[in-house]
Amino acid sequence: MAHVEIQNASTADHVPEDEQFRQWAAGALRSPDAELLVRIVDEPESAELNRAYRHKSGPTNVLSFSLEVPEGVPNAFLGDLVICAGVVEREAREQNKNPDAHWAHMVVHGVLHLQGYAHEEDSEAEAMEAEEIAILTRLGFSNPYESNCHEKEAIPS
Repeated sequence: MAHVEIQNASTADHVPEDEQFRQWAAGALRSPDAELLVRIVDEPESAELNRAYRHKSGPTNVLSFSLEVPEGVPNAFLGDLVICAGVVEREAREQNKNPDAHWAHMVVHGVLHLQGYAHEEDSEAEAMEAEEIAILTRLGFSNPYESNCHEKEAIPS
């Protein structure tokens, strides 16, 4: 079974439970033996990481840091996701989305990046979005890319 470590370094009041993060990440993982870390942070830490690693100013919703190992070296650890609670909460409000649905989308999006998905080119973005939609549907959420949609609550498992 996948191992997803959660580090909550955020002071936000409405961060989902660790088990929700694990469920969302597991839903996006190709390998049941994969391992990753999900770190929830506040805006200053997100902004510093975004500046240091992407050379962009300000906080961002999710950053993914893939672990790169030499070819042929067995490794189940994919890398780290850093999700900014303040940005995710603000985006959900501004986009009229269910907060849990938006959190789930950020986890799925980040996990897909750790598994090699990208969205620099239109064809890559289309493939990644289709995979996100399929995974989120399996997790009980609606399409996050439909305009003016209010995402439904997750279906309890």
